[in-house]
Amino acid sequence: MIAELGHFALVLAFAVTLAQAIIPMWGAQKGYAEPMRFAEPAALIGFLLIGLSFAALTYSFITSDFSVKLVTSNSHSAKPFLYKIAGVWGNHEGSMLLWVLILTLYGAMVAAFGQNIPPALRARTLSVQAMIGVAFMAFILFTSNPFERLDPVPLDGNGLNPLLQDWALAAHPPFLYLGYVGLSMPFSFAVAALIDGRVDAAWARWVRPWALLAWSTLTVGIALGSYWAYYELGWGGWWFWDPVENASFMPWLIAAALLHSAIVVEKRSTLKSWTILLAIIGFSLSLVGTFIVRSGLLTSVHAFASDPERGVFILGILAIATGGALALYAWRAPKMAPEGVFAPVSRESGLIFNNLMLTVGTAVVFIGTLYPLFVEAFTEEKISVGAPFFDLAFAPLMIAILIAMPLGAALPWKRGDLGKVMRKLWLAALLSALVGVVFAVSRWGGSILAPIAIALAFWAIFGVLVDLAERVKLGRAPAGEVMRRLGGLPRSAWGQAVAHIGFGVTAFGIAAISAWATEDIRVAQKGDMIPLSGYEIRFDGVERSRGPNYRIDGGNFTVFRDGKEIATLVSEKRFYPVQRTQTTEAGIRASLIEDVYVVIGDKQDNGGWVVRSYVKPYANWIWIGALIMTLGGVLSLTDRRHRVGAPRQAARREEPLVAAE
Repeated sequence: MIAELGHFALVLAFAVTLAQAIIPMWGAQKGYAEPMRFAEPAALIGFLLIGLSFAALTYSFITSDFSVKLVTSNSHSAKPFLYKIAGVWGNHEGSMLLWVLILTLYGAMVAAFGQNIPPALRARTLSVQAMIGVAFMAFILFTSNPFERLDPVPLDGNGLNPLLQDWALAAHPPFLYLGYVGLSMPFSFAVAALIDGRVDAAWARWVRPWALLAWSTLTVGIALGSYWAYYELGWGGWWFWDPVENASFMPWLIAAALLHSAIVVEKRSTLKSWTILLAIIGFSLSLVGTFIVRSGLLTSVHAFASDPERGVFILGILAIATGGALALYAWRAPKMAPEGVFAPVSRESGLIFNNLMLTVGTAVVFIGTLYPLFVEAFTEEKISVGAPFFDLAFAPLMIAILIAMPLGAALPWKRGDLGKVMRKLWLAALLSALVGVVFAVSRWGGSILAPIAIALAFWAIFGVLVDLAERVKLGRAPAGEVMRRLGGLPRSAWGQAVAHIGFGVTAFGIAAISAWATEDIRVAQKGDMIPLSGYEIRFDGVERSRGPNYRIDGGNFTVFRDGKEIATLVSEKRFYPVQRTQTTEAGIRASLIEDVYVVIGDKQDNGGWVVRSYVKPYANWIWIGALIMTLGGVLSLTDRRHRVGAPRQAARREEPLVAAE
């Protein structure tokens, strides 16, 4: 009965969302107030109905209702409670329902908190959002029904993919979808603005919170997936340039570009058409990611489905949404007149350079990800594009961003003096150079490129701190005035500074682990000592035990430094009887300086075990930087001017997007 209730709620939500897609758009075109107002209750009701449907599916998983086919395929009565819940979205059908839940959540938030958005723009935005919802609800109802019943009912289920039975992978999809689907709101605002025929600084203020929220949650989602890969897959890496990893990374890059571009629209009323285009591309890339994961086009540990028919349906949604938005853009964009005039050396130019590097980086990742598909389609030859291509093509773009970041942030609007800015940033340049020298000396004999990259990462960090010091007149004004200025800085300024620091911290971690990580792979007998980068790792043998729904072969290790015991580590091979598969849990001694990382492999005929050992310097700074970037996004969101529902300036006129005919 609960499953039927969930299915019925989904059908009702489809009907309500279909009405939301049509009636407010018609009302906005005709200028009728009541049809436009229909968008808000419809968005709220649609969200509540999808929430009810999702709750019904969750209840089926929690209670192990194996009469529901999806529960049987992705759960088991012996599975821990957390992973019963994670099983709701650890599959194709359930994850699509989560996708739609988040989509309707964003629409409901605009309906509830967007009362200061002009009625016609609000109605059109919610209508466009509903069109996306209709497409994906139809996809679920007609191709991916999560409430399908089984008869006869099996005694137990097949369980969840063991790789997904992990806390990071339980949280990874919801955060990732909050970012993926969150980019639908800037997309809907962009399409609504193109239809409405006007865009101005107020429009940019309404778009920025949604872009910030999407970018921040996508940052968390990507970081969780990266951290999971680091400690769960047993290969010691944090990024593989896997196609599905790339599919989440591309929207993140475009969302970052959109945030910076929207600032220019808000402050200087220029880059309007470019910002609209970024909003369209960002969500289009999210749809590309959805297609890649569910079409069977690419093989990945992240893939949810391999059904070509479902892939064709999603490809149709992608073609209509992206093609329709770009056609509308091609019609309207030529009539968007930029108003702000600025010199080649200015903050506007710095932000344009930022956008250029981010979009070119996105293009590099896009080509590297999809090029093998085109080659196979036209030549039937299978090729792969791996880390060497991405490292060579992508890294220089990020280095350019690191170099330009402090300069762009310190330049004034409209016209600046690069020499004057460099005189302000001399201390940042000196300190970052000293950091690079320290790492070059302490890691003598390694790659010389790594200290340079680290110096650039700290250049970004120190540049932010020096710029903040300049803004509050640190050292040039009394302490009371400095504190007053600090308190008077808007939260968006703090958010920007914190996010830029986080980017520098992550860049530091990436440079260090890429250059100085060491590894050892061998067959070890009990009692063997493994020397590695100043450590000695003793293999103490393997013990067998049981977990909640798996069996464990636990490899025990003792880590020594300078003859002193500093840690004991356990690496586990877990065997899941229901799925007949096994996973690896690394044993890690984590620290801010370096991780000692050991993995137990397969038992050999001579009684030894394959042991992989790594030393990963500064690995954790990669994810610390991601958390700092997220904190920066959250700080910016708390700025009243960037929250949905912030008061509009009543005296400010909206400027027409399309010139009068």
